[in-house]
Amino acid sequence: MVQRIFCFGLILVATVLAGCSPVSGLKAYVDSLDGYQFLYPTGWVQVQVRNADVVFHDIIQTTENISVVVNPVSSGQNLADIGTPEVVGERLLKNVITPVGSERSSALISATAKESRDKLYYILEYAVTLPSESGGTQQRHNLSSIAVSRGKLYTLSVSASEERWPKVEDQFQAVVNSFSVY
Repeated sequence: MVQRIFCFGLILVATVLAGCSPVSGLKAYVDSLDGYQFLYPTGWVQVQVRNADVVFHDIIQTTENISVVVNPVSSGQNLADIGTPEVVGERLLKNVITPVGSERSSALISATAKESRDKLYYILEYAVTLPSESGGTQQRHNLSSIAVSRGKLYTLSVSASEERWPKVEDQFQAVVNSFSVY
């Protein structure tokens, strides 16, 4: 009897703790053709966007999104050959996020490298200021994970308004950290 109560209590505690996790509620997305996978929030929907391999966004906060872009790189080139995390981060901002004439501005907050399963990933965090429809500006907070595999540069990015960032930061960190190429 005591064993049953102990087991029931253990199961109850585990269930409560799992439900309190700030990163619970993530689903897996796998693209076996292009060779990558990541977790995304449950309830988000996939949408078609030109120049992106895949895009998901929240159905309530529609400006919160995850995208993966896949581009070719020179044969045999690895991520370190392209540059340091800071160099790659600045290139991403200059050429993709805030190109000349886009009326956007950006700042690289952090750029780090991590290794996972013998693959090098750069994790970039940056702030972006966009023009808004009302004539003012909109502040965004983005995270990206970048990797090279099989002659392709993979970039996963997640984005939210600066206002919503504190509420989604842990979940978005989990999404970025779940990104893997193979």
